[in-house]
Amino acid sequence: MTGPGGPPDSRQDRTKAEMEFEWVAIALGDVAWISLAFVFGFLASQIGLPPLIGFLVTGFVLSFFGSTGSDVLNKLADLGITLLLFTVGLKLNLRQLIKPQVWAVTAIHSTTVTIVAGMLVFWSAVLGLPLFADLDLRAALTIGFALSFSSTVFTVSALGRAGEMNALHGSIAIGVLIMQDLAAVVFLAASTGKFPSPWAASLILLVFLRPLLLRLLRGAGHEELLVLYGLVLALGGAELFELAQVKGDLGALFLGVLVAGHPKSDELAKVMFGFKNLFLVGFFLSIGLTGQPTLGAVLVGLALTPLIFAKSALYFALMTRFRLRARTSLLASLQLTNFSEFGLIVAAIGVSNGWLDDAWLTAIAVALSLSFVIVSPLVEIDDRIYGRLRGFWTRFQRPERLPDDQILDLRTANYAVFGMGRVGTGAYEELRASHGTSTIGIDFDPAVVAAHQTAGRNVLQGDPSDADFWEKVEHTHSIDTVLLALPNLRANLDALEQLRGVDFSGRIVALAKFATDERALLDNGATDVFNIYKEAGAGFANHAMSADTALTGTK
Repeated sequence: MTGPGGPPDSRQDRTKAEMEFEWVAIALGDVAWISLAFVFGFLASQIGLPPLIGFLVTGFVLSFFGSTGSDVLNKLADLGITLLLFTVGLKLNLRQLIKPQVWAVTAIHSTTVTIVAGMLVFWSAVLGLPLFADLDLRAALTIGFALSFSSTVFTVSALGRAGEMNALHGSIAIGVLIMQDLAAVVFLAASTGKFPSPWAASLILLVFLRPLLLRLLRGAGHEELLVLYGLVLALGGAELFELAQVKGDLGALFLGVLVAGHPKSDELAKVMFGFKNLFLVGFFLSIGLTGQPTLGAVLVGLALTPLIFAKSALYFALMTRFRLRARTSLLASLQLTNFSEFGLIVAAIGVSNGWLDDAWLTAIAVALSLSFVIVSPLVEIDDRIYGRLRGFWTRFQRPERLPDDQILDLRTANYAVFGMGRVGTGAYEELRASHGTSTIGIDFDPAVVAAHQTAGRNVLQGDPSDADFWEKVEHTHSIDTVLLALPNLRANLDALEQLRGVDFSGRIVALAKFATDERALLDNGATDVFNIYKEAGAGFANHAMSADTALTGTK
């Protein structure tokens, strides 16, 4: 049967073809931003900046050409933040949050920055400066509150790359960020009028599911099922909290905390790490796509950017007042020297409520992006910044310090193993068997140290990239061999720099995973390098041949 528009089959074919073309167009658009993100990320890495700076630039370039992103990009951004907070939960120590170095520092810092920044913005409004002129006191304080946050995404990514998530300064920084995130949730509920449902209180009952969740974790294996289980926990937790009208990301964090502390939670965090990094590409692109930057918004963003240094100085002052060492305070403060994605969320609420002009979203996005650009190279050389100006920084620390922020004494050790993971522990056991009590292990993760001490090993908490530590042991230690089994290349290079600084004359053997790492370690002072994969293969072959020889001999 035919009609005015032609045969029905023909019309259906055309409709189908148009739909297929639409999907192809969407796919090509996604390929375009993925390719552009790679190009700018690669260029950023070539000049010593983290790739995320390139992803931010990609977002601004796409915004300039009128792109508003795609459903795929938005989903990637949302998944990235959800998985990020889940992995934070897997490594979170709840006891850290109740310390005054976390909750008191956060409360004082956030209140001070909100009031001071808000009053500066209001004063600019009184002066009638462009973009500020129509702001009242409530709007000015909203902007101040938005600028008080530090970026969870940036800080956790930077700490993860450095292998410092469980170092004292890392746990302090993450604790501050979580307290800020909780404050943001309260603000969002109050400003939007959307309060949690009466069922929200029942979410605490999830705690009683912990034994079942841990049993499933033990039985999930080491491959596909473990990945799927991680996704179920992260996304399922987020969905449960959303159903109770609580921010979903907190659900992912909560489920991560529930299974934290189990021996297999570290393995789960590692397998989720790659997925988290992929999805966070979408998040950083989405920042640049918040709107086309106008000249006025860019200038305001530039004017706001120096506030990150005032925020950092206040963090440092507060942390040293709460008895943290100058080094711990400085490294944690540098990680928090930025603006936050939550600032954009707060600004978006202000825009939707009519308190702020749309241009403020762009201005805060510009300031946020610039803060990442400025701070990224600083956190890469944080130990160098401390070591070279150590005399200046230590003027601010108090004489009395916390029990877990002391300096070690290694006067009785001849062999020191830094990094007590699986490889470091194996090396420690071999040295202990042949050289007895002259062997000592050192790790910056208090949970790892406690586990080793319970097992009867001579392991202390410390950081080999700590200039204070090497300054104290420089003239009193008896160490003649150092084994660097730290989690990544950067950590090993930081330790080598400190050893060079104290003119260490003993033998230094460093662990490597790649041939390029071997060259970098040798160039920076390592006496010898042990490639874990190459040597494992050689050891495996030797073991097989020894077994074959033994078997032949018995015949």
